[in-house]
Amino acid sequence: MTNSQLSTFNFQLNMKLPGKIAIMGGGSWATAIAKMCLAQEDSINWYMRRDDRIADFKRLGHNPAYLTGVKFDTKRITFSSNINDVVKESDTLIFVTPSPYLKSHLKKLKTRLRDKFIVTAIKGIVPDENLVCSEYFHQVYSVPDENLAVLGGPSHAEEVAMDRLTYLTIGCSDLKKAQCFADMMASQYVKTKISADVIGIEYASVLKNVYAIASGICNGLKYGDNFQAVLIANAVQEMKRFLKTVHPIERSLIDSVYLGDLLVTGYSNFSRNRVFGTMIGKGYSVKSAQIEMEMIAEGYYGTKCMKDLNRHLHVNMPILDAVYNILYERISPSIEIKLLTDSFR
Repeated sequence: MTNSQLSTFNFQLNMKLPGKIAIMGGGSWATAIAKMCLAQEDSINWYMRRDDRIADFKRLGHNPAYLTGVKFDTKRITFSSNINDVVKESDTLIFVTPSPYLKSHLKKLKTRLRDKFIVTAIKGIVPDENLVCSEYFHQVYSVPDENLAVLGGPSHAEEVAMDRLTYLTIGCSDLKKAQCFADMMASQYVKTKISADVIGIEYASVLKNVYAIASGICNGLKYGDNFQAVLIANAVQEMKRFLKTVHPIERSLIDSVYLGDLLVTGYSNFSRNRVFGTMIGKGYSVKSAQIEMEMIAEGYYGTKCMKDLNRHLHVNMPILDAVYNILYERISPSIEIKLLTDSFR
């Protein structure tokens, strides 16, 4: 047995999940997950990039920039802007940074990750690498599959903050570890289930953001509810074709982690991807929409990554193609969506 295998083996023997939890990121979804964790755990570690945000958080008792109505007992939180300190002092790392910034955060890392339990709640794909986050952690940081999990399901941060009923799915190849983490996340207003389909959940999470942008574009162009329903029905079929090609296992796309997440992201006004798409449909340029939103629409980056991936896979994906043409080729939304409507049945 090599040293790395021995280390991983000892980790699996000795660690009682979830151990000490760290939130890696400071946005709205990170804040909502911190709230869920603190409902069960006595204390957590929390990595935020900016020291001024940490100082404001401690002073105000809430995140100064996101979900400002959620109050925290900051005595139960150890904040740090030093990623190495947080990783060293934690057993389970929940990554909630926007996917375009994941690499730049991890570049500062000198502490190894393969001994940790990594949960990705990013719902994005790593630009330039065109890898979903679990693949990135596995290939670049040698984290074994059994120590990688994904957090999915229809879960707007704003609703979690209001204690509205939310259903989460935890995916991990080691179902016992998935169940340990699921039990920790569960509460009166958070229901949890487990799955082994890590890759499928991650790709579905990326695609639903692309489809939400398409839904928003159609909304901005004043297409009605009838067409929105046809669009989402076709999006489910497109997602099914892609997942069957990239990771062919038995799965039911009507499960909440696939269809439920797609529906809430495609229809809800809390969905930043739908809002972004609506602005594009109304005539905003990509740049002006991004500036006005002041928040990351993951689907913008996901669209390009998925298009690049599909150049090799050749899956029939007319909705992805249409969104890519609008966002990156600057084709008129009204022309592109009209062409798309002709392909639907």
